[in-house]
Amino acid sequence: MLRLLVLLLALANVAYFAWSQGALAPLGMAPSVQTEPQRLATQIRPEAIRLLTADEARQLENSGSAARPANGASATAEAAAECLQAGLFNEQQTTALRASLEKALPAGSWQLESSTEPARWIVYMGKYSSEEALAKKRNELRQRGVAFRAVNNEALAPGLALASFALQADADQELARVASKGVRTARVVQERAEARGQLLKLAAVDAALRAQLDALKPQLEGKPLRPCL
Repeated sequence: MLRLLVLLLALANVAYFAWSQGALAPLGMAPSVQTEPQRLATQIRPEAIRLLTADEARQLENSGSAARPANGASATAEAAAECLQAGLFNEQQTTALRASLEKALPAGSWQLESSTEPARWIVYMGKYSSEEALAKKRNELRQRGVAFRAVNNEALAPGLALASFALQADADQELARVASKGVRTARVVQERAEARGQLLKLAAVDAALRAQLDALKPQLEGKPLRPCL
């Protein structure tokens, strides 16, 4: 019985091998063939495909590199245009500035608009009697890890501003915080009062317009052009 079972298994293996190799195809017994003729039908001139030589590949790369600078230069030129603003200007300054702008710049390239500059309150230390005293105080603040800057109000100079705020209440809170770090002689003062005037805005300043603006610096009254807010 065991011999018969072994013989049947051997015959089954032989039959499977013959079937998988297509030997039984004349009898209508063969495995199905997986093909995708539709892919061949969609190929476009496959006989035209060839490998590039090293020289051809180098020439193709060089031609692509030659085209890039022009595109890059165009993108850089477009990116160079930016919105700039300067101000505030009081009524007298605005009158003189408007006349200069109308003569020097293209129409529509600039505008003057009403604006308000909020008051500025600072946590202040000073005035100091000498530059030596000021330098000593700077070193003390660095050791305590307290940030500072020079004041922008000549009446308060030489002095230091430890923080700036639009509201006095916020400055009072900061004063209490720096006091906890051992800063005992600071106080809250108003560095700048609220101001109203005209703001110069140039929506798209490119290289050509920037060159024209250089001639207008005297009319800007020392107010720098900065990115629009």
